[in-house]
Amino acid sequence: MKQNLPSDYTNNDLVQILGIIPARYASTRFPAKALVDIGGKSMIQRVYEQSAKATQLAQVIVATDDERILNHVLDFGGKAVMTSENHHSGTDRCYEALTKTEGLYEYVINIQGDEPFISPEPIDRLAEVLTGDTELATLVKVIDNDEILFNPNVPKAVLNKRNEVMYFSRQTIPYLRNKETREWLSSHVFYKHIGIYAYRTDVLAQITKLPISSLEKAEALEQLRWLENGYAIKAVITSDDSHGVDTPDDLDRVTKKFLL
Repeated sequence: MKQNLPSDYTNNDLVQILGIIPARYASTRFPAKALVDIGGKSMIQRVYEQSAKATQLAQVIVATDDERILNHVLDFGGKAVMTSENHHSGTDRCYEALTKTEGLYEYVINIQGDEPFISPEPIDRLAEVLTGDTELATLVKVIDNDEILFNPNVPKAVLNKRNEVMYFSRQTIPYLRNKETREWLSSHVFYKHIGIYAYRTDVLAQITKLPISSLEKAEALEQLRWLENGYAIKAVITSDDSHGVDTPDDLDRVTKKFLL
């Protein structure tokens, strides 16, 4: 029987979590990067194998829009499903993949398909907060240098006392009034957003139907749509950083860091 999503589905005694790796073939800055060779293995194989080491995932699958990626994953022994080429986000692709996957899951963890050296530990840390009450969850890391703090390409998160995200922004938030910028890191704890998401499956079904919101348009951050519509996003603080590959230069950087 295929996946179904009953509105009252919860199981706090045994939470089943599906890991999904969205993998598009087309990429504006790095076409076909999912299949690029990194030390004898493709990028998507490395992401898959690292994700499969996480102890809290019942299953890992690749959700792709291209038969070349699908066949490649199947060839190295992985699991994959075909999804539409018209999805605008990994979240939408995850939902379609969920509906095409055998079994019943309470949560989906969306694992970035361009992090070939992702550690399984933060995936398991994220899974720890998926107790049934959690609607959405993500990872954040304490910022420890000014280059990241003031980089508009690095989204930041502000948390409340319950470690829920109050807001994401490309700007440096909060603004520290009456402080020189060189003093900001020593005066406040700032968080970098690490783009891995967990969704309760009923919530995933709901957020894929939401229209693009005004805050999302303003910041070009999909997760603001969820906040603007009243969903709670639990933040898990991790010491692991993200090492995504968006360009060939990024590939050279991570290869030198992890393989040389």
